[in-house]
Amino acid sequence: MSSTRFIKDYGLSSRMWLAIFLNGALYVVLILAIWFIFGQTTGGVVIALLISGVAFFFQWYSSDAIAMRAMGAREVTPEQAPELHMLVDRLCQLADMKKPRVAIAYSEIPNAFATGRSPNHSVVCVTSGLLKQLSQEEVEAVLAHELSHVAHRDVTVMTVAGVTGVVAGLMMRSAMYSGMAGGNRNNNGAIVLLAMTLVGVVVYALSFLLIRVLSRYRELAADRAAAYLTGKPSTLSSALVKISGEIGRIPSKDLRQAATVNHLNLVPALDGKSIGALFSTHPPLQKRLDQLSRISADLSRPA
Repeated sequence: MSSTRFIKDYGLSSRMWLAIFLNGALYVVLILAIWFIFGQTTGGVVIALLISGVAFFFQWYSSDAIAMRAMGAREVTPEQAPELHMLVDRLCQLADMKKPRVAIAYSEIPNAFATGRSPNHSVVCVTSGLLKQLSQEEVEAVLAHELSHVAHRDVTVMTVAGVTGVVAGLMMRSAMYSGMAGGNRNNNGAIVLLAMTLVGVVVYALSFLLIRVLSRYRELAADRAAAYLTGKPSTLSSALVKISGEIGRIPSKDLRQAATVNHLNLVPALDGKSIGALFSTHPPLQKRLDQLSRISADLSRPA
């Protein structure tokens, strides 16, 4: 965790290390399974290592570009968005942290996200819908939340921890495509494809659950850090309620388009009725509001 004025969150730090360790263990299991499936030869392991190396490199260096492209965002200069840059400047000075790049996604869905491989290579993005629908104080509270993700380096950890799931997903797809293409029609070939699919499904599911658990906690940690930095937890509460209410009115088609970066968004692009809400990357809104209410009570106590 970088040294800033955002409050230290040892619960987040321990969970990030645990997520990396457990995903690393899953990755080892995946490689060993590939080695066993391919008759304990080195060929399958070498292929798996190469694929995972490429996946890691691609995610590490392109995570910000992928997220911005998915949201239709572009970086803006202080001349293009002076008020937005002024808020980011003020918060970075308050938090004693390096200023990230600033971007705007031209979408009516009110939301924000932070991404990037490190605090020195990060970007904070808000949508045009958020700028229209929130007050300046609420936008500042949202930006403080996103900047805390950068300061805590949890976006970096999410990127690293997600590589295992990516490799397992590639393994499942490879097996399915090989089966659909009609390859390996003999019994041994069919067993190999089935084994690859099963291992891929199990490892992907476990990695998915680990990432979801970390993702929910890191959102609570970012809410907490933003509330204490700005001293205005009720403002962040107001922003969360407004954003959640507006998202509920967005057509499902538009929500599906924005859902590709749900794990990064301030509020997930879900209508609350779909099965996707059961596997949300974020804690329930009421849980976030309850935490902010407790912080508000804590800040109001006499010193």
